[in-house]
Amino acid sequence: MLRKITLIAAIGLLFTAIGIYFGLKHFEPGRPADLAVSALMQTTLSDAQDKQHPLSEWQGKLLLVNFWATWCPPCVAEMPELVSLQADMADKNLQIIGIGIDSPTNIRQFSEKYKISYPLLVAGLSGTELARSFGNEAGGLPFTVLISPDGHIKQVYIGRLDMAKVRADLASL
Repeated sequence: MLRKITLIAAIGLLFTAIGIYFGLKHFEPGRPADLAVSALMQTTLSDAQDKQHPLSEWQGKLLLVNFWATWCPPCVAEMPELVSLQADMADKNLQIIGIGIDSPTNIRQFSEKYKISYPLLVAGLSGTELARSFGNEAGGLPFTVLISPDGHIKQVYIGRLDMAKVRADLASL
């Protein structure tokens, strides 16, 4: 039993270290294609309560799609700022969507513990491929994509968000 607990703890530490590494490392994302937006809009994911959401329900809005995981410290650290941004800009047609690269159980427990005001959707490992289609070749988290209401990728961000830059980018739209 002690060996099993030690193994689980070691795996948890490994994933935490990986999350910290990718959160601090600044990769230059590849050039995404707007075809990725089309693929995203054809995707249906469940939320933490297991309700299905076709991402097309947010088509025509200004979208900030944030790929994250519960085991990623920079991902969790930027969430209060994203909650604030969603509240500040809800009347400006902005919709933030969190796509979790994690298990449904972890995302459900996280959403019960923290009150996040934007949708947290469960993608599991398929979310990594979805993020890659937007240019995140390294697979780092957090990874965020700004999509205009007409479906064009306006900006991609890898690593913890610089909210002043995000707000400036949003203001330019």
